[in-house]
Amino acid sequence: MSPTGRAGSAVAVEWRSRVALIAASVIGLATFCWPLVVPAGGADAFSGRAPFVFALVLPVVLALVLVELSSGAVDVKALAMLGVLTAVDAVLRPLSAGTAGIDLVFFLVILGARVFGAGFGFIMGALVMLVSALLVGGVGPWLPYQALCCAYVGLVAGVLPRRIRGAGEILMLCGWGIVSAILYGALMDFAFWPYNVGAGTGLSWDAGADLGRNLRAFALFELATGMGWNTGRAVTNAVAIILIGPGALRVLRRADRKAFFEEAGGPA
Repeated sequence: MSPTGRAGSAVAVEWRSRVALIAASVIGLATFCWPLVVPAGGADAFSGRAPFVFALVLPVVLALVLVELSSGAVDVKALAMLGVLTAVDAVLRPLSAGTAGIDLVFFLVILGARVFGAGFGFIMGALVMLVSALLVGGVGPWLPYQALCCAYVGLVAGVLPRRIRGAGEILMLCGWGIVSAILYGALMDFAFWPYNVGAGTGLSWDAGADLGRNLRAFALFELATGMGWNTGRAVTNAVAIILIGPGALRVLRRADRKAFFEEAGGPA
């Protein structure tokens, strides 16, 4: 708890941040769902769209940081904590490299967002993917989509009920770790599916078909190709949160108290 007796967050989401987060979420989802309303092109169209998505991600992250700095909800100590957790998480990514869906990136984003709030989680999720991509050579047209998806993982983790603690909290975070793993994989697959699956397979995008047919085709495609990776990611998240979560939450909350992070509007 913060000195005010309330659950503090290093990046508190006040009204300007809420507007930025909502706008980013809606526009970000639109970048994934664009093929539902506009016929997709080939693989070149997917690669050509990536710079525009990347141009969306960076300004949103910078805007959130500037909004919180100007409102006094975040200071240099919060930025230092964000930098430390982002650096640690970025180093964890090469250790797993996503082999068979095993990926150590997400659980720390969930834990950090749980302690420090939704704004912190959104920024950390996006930065972790951007920074770790430089370490593993994973820079490509998929990167801005990964950054948005991971930002959503942190955003939702930061708005989960605050009053739940103990074993119930770990169970809740495990649940989100499992759900977010499946949603992350589905969104990432949907981002490229209309551009890269060959026609006539029964699993491909059909620009002339109705929405229901295309969604059914994608569901079959995801079950056939993506669920193995999604399951590996979900198991990794759950196991990491169960084994590391209780201790990590205690350490992060102790750091939160010592740094005197406050909610927006709280005393300095």
